[in-house]
Amino acid sequence: MKLNKKLLLSLVLGFSLLSAIGCTDAQISKFQSLGDSATIKCYSGEKLIFEGKSTGKVKSEANSDGYAFKDAGDGKLKEVSGNCIIEY
Repeated sequence: MKLNKKLLLSLVLGFSLLSAIGCTDAQISKFQSLGDSATIKCYSGEKLIFEGKSTGKVKSEANSDGYAFKDAGDGKLKEVSGNCIIEY
């Protein structure tokens, strides 16, 4: 039980510190959404070409316009790229 209380206290203090040192709302929201599912919509021009929901966090690779996630609909790993909107 002590370990869980220490971990919780550390997380609360860590988020408080991040907030105090000038993190933007977007940066704080990114930390708070860890593990949450997301809705992914990708467009070609104004036409919707993909829409899906992830089972958890959507991963973005460095130096890439692509995203990877596990699809909640069929349980498969999906990779998309291009003009995509990700909402948590």
